[in-house]
Amino acid sequence: MIKRLIGLVFASALFFSATAEVVVHIRPPHVVTEKRAPPPSRDYVWISGYHRWDGNAYAWTPGMWQQPPRRHAHWVAHRWTHRRDGWVLVEGHWR
Repeated sequence: MIKRLIGLVFASALFFSATAEVVVHIRPPHVVTEKRAPPPSRDYVWISGYHRWDGNAYAWTPGMWQQPPRRHAHWVAHRWTHRRDGWVLVEGHWR
């Protein structure tokens, strides 16, 4: 019974953290222009850097080369969207 309850609490916490949005009332800075190193191989895709909110200010997360998880996958970049109450980060993901 206790294991089941702990599992339920853990699953709820994962669901909440995956669906919770952080609204920032300060407009994000302009994207930083990065100098890319050559890709490790032709199978890699450039994932652009982005500004994330660290709870107090925006912090730059640098871009990186990454191998797609499957054939024909393409990267949809991180982006900040403006809503009535502020700015919300839409996480980048593979499509």
